[in-house]
Amino acid sequence: MIKAFFVGALLSLLMGCSPLKVLNAFTPGGTFNRVSDLRYGSDPRNELDVYTPVDGGKNAPVVVFFYGGSWNTGSRTDYSFVGEALASRGIVAVLADYRLYPQVHYQGFLQDSAQAVGWTREHIRQYGGDPDKLYVMGHSAGGYNAAMLALDPKWLAVVGMKPSMLKGWIGLAGPYDFLPIENPDVKPVFFFPDSPPDSQPINHVSAASPPALLIAAKDDSLVNPARNTGGMAKRLREQGVSVRELYFARPGHATLVAAFSRPMRSLAPVLDEVANFIHAQDQVHVAAASGG
Repeated sequence: MIKAFFVGALLSLLMGCSPLKVLNAFTPGGTFNRVSDLRYGSDPRNELDVYTPVDGGKNAPVVVFFYGGSWNTGSRTDYSFVGEALASRGIVAVLADYRLYPQVHYQGFLQDSAQAVGWTREHIRQYGGDPDKLYVMGHSAGGYNAAMLALDPKWLAVVGMKPSMLKGWIGLAGPYDFLPIENPDVKPVFFFPDSPPDSQPINHVSAASPPALLIAAKDDSLVNPARNTGGMAKRLREQGVSVRELYFARPGHATLVAAFSRPMRSLAPVLDEVANFIHAQDQVHVAAASGG
């Protein structure tokens, strides 16, 4: 009862200004190490932060996380609670900024996202991460970024990588099939009404696509979960790709990612599911390496 009251009070608080900063205020400082402001490209927004487990990690799995914001807004520093959550489960987390509209349209933010993943694969060993246990994850617009890197080979090709180098991808309330565009903030980003069909992640699914974990809020009013998460899961299964598909009743679109934060974890076991997916894939990796 007390926990429910606390979560309810926090939800009310989150309706005010700077809700993500409120969540970060509840993020403990002793559960991770962070190296900030690492540059992966030439633009001022081409920076990232690396969160590592307190023991420094050794050959730990690695997640590159992209935040949402309709490709119009966002900052990696607002999502410290995501970095802390992953590091507390033995996962190295890379939180990357990327260029936003109106500085860029589609495809600029995908070029940046690919660069961030390329930097991670090249440098993450010095932070205790294993580049052969690399995942991409994103929420909302960031889920789109993660999906495109995992599904359309042309993005990672620019940094000398292939989607098969990813152990998996994780989408949280991601838009994967959203033409025609209804959100007025998103229309100019994708040149609506002349949005290119190849901008849709669902059109790039193949039998070679990496395993996926797709999570959505059951009653998401911003990104239709049946069409996007459900449709993507169906397409992946049709191609024989391993996918876990989950819908949670309590969170909404925004609070799905907020459930990574310690005070909001009772909303849904999002962190548990992400950590379980990653560690399960890690076991597959170990078995394959040993010939099992």
